[in-house]
Amino acid sequence: MTDIAPVKPPPVKPTRVLVTGADGTIGRPVVEALLTAGISVTALSAAWSAPSRADRVFTGDAADESLVRRALKDADAVVHLAAIPHPGLGTAREVFVGNTSATFTVLNLAGEAGVRRAVIASSINAFGVPFNRHDLTPAYYPLDELSPVAHDDAYSLSKWVDEQTGAWAHSRWGITVIALRFPLVRNLPELRAFAARLRDNPDELERLAREGWAYLAMADALDAVLRGLTRPITGMHTLLLAAADTLVQEPTDLLLDRFAPASERRRDFPGRTAPIDTSAARRVLGWTPQHRLGDPICLETSA
Repeated sequence: MTDIAPVKPPPVKPTRVLVTGADGTIGRPVVEALLTAGISVTALSAAWSAPSRADRVFTGDAADESLVRRALKDADAVVHLAAIPHPGLGTAREVFVGNTSATFTVLNLAGEAGVRRAVIASSINAFGVPFNRHDLTPAYYPLDELSPVAHDDAYSLSKWVDEQTGAWAHSRWGITVIALRFPLVRNLPELRAFAARLRDNPDELERLAREGWAYLAMADALDAVLRGLTRPITGMHTLLLAAADTLVQEPTDLLLDRFAPASERRRDFPGRTAPIDTSAARRVLGWTPQHRLGDPICLETSA
C-alpha cells in the first residue's frame, strides 16, 4: 500500500497544472487562461484537433494510470475535464465506466503524488433530472447543489459519482477538490445563436426547463476554474454555475408556469432571471457571473 503523502498548505497560485481533456471545448480555453496567468501547463487529451501551447503534452486516456503518473510530474494542481460529455456518445457502460474511471484515476494518483488542489468538471445534469426519460421536472426552483437526484442515464450518474469520488479523494489524501457543475458553456456569440434557434424548437425549450434554461459564458467558466485553483480554501465543494439570465426571451416565471407548474417555486424570478442558485460559488470562490446575453424585457437580476 502506498504511504499517504504529507499534507501541505494549498498553493496560493500553482506553478504547474495538469489539464486533462485539454483539447475540449473548455479545455483549450483553460490552457490558454493558465498560460496567460503565468502558470505552466501539462496538457493531456485522448486526441488533438490542433497543437497545444502547453510545454508538456501527453496523448491518451485519462484512465491510464501509467500515463497519468507521467503527466503529473511536477504538477501541484489538476484541472480534470476529460470525459464523454453526453449520454448519446457511447454505450451506457462506455460513458459511465470511462468517465468515472478517469476521474478516480486522476484524483487518486494526484493525491498519491502530493497534489493539494483539483478542479473537476461536473455538470448541471449531475442530479439526473434533465436527461431522465420519464415525465419529470425538478422538485423545486431555483436549482441548487442539493436538488433531489433522479438518475436515468449513464452520463448524469457518472457526473454525480465523480462528485462522490472528489469527496473520497479529499478524505483519503487531503486534496482539496472543487467540482464545478457547468451548464452549457460557450462564447457569447455561439450562445446567442443557440438561443435564437430555441425560438423555433418548442421541444428543446421544454427539455431545457429541467436545467432552468441555464448557460454560462466561457469567460465566467474560466474565472471559476482559476478561482478554484487559487482560493485559500480546503475540503470538497460541489458548486453550481450559471449566468444571471436564461437563454430564453420570455420571462422566467411565465416559462415555469408553462413547463414546470408542479415544481415548487421557492422565490420569484423577475424578468429573465435564471432559476439557478449560484450562492455557494459566490460564498466559496467569491465568484459571480459577469456576462449575460441581455434581456430586452427586463434587466433585473437575482439577488
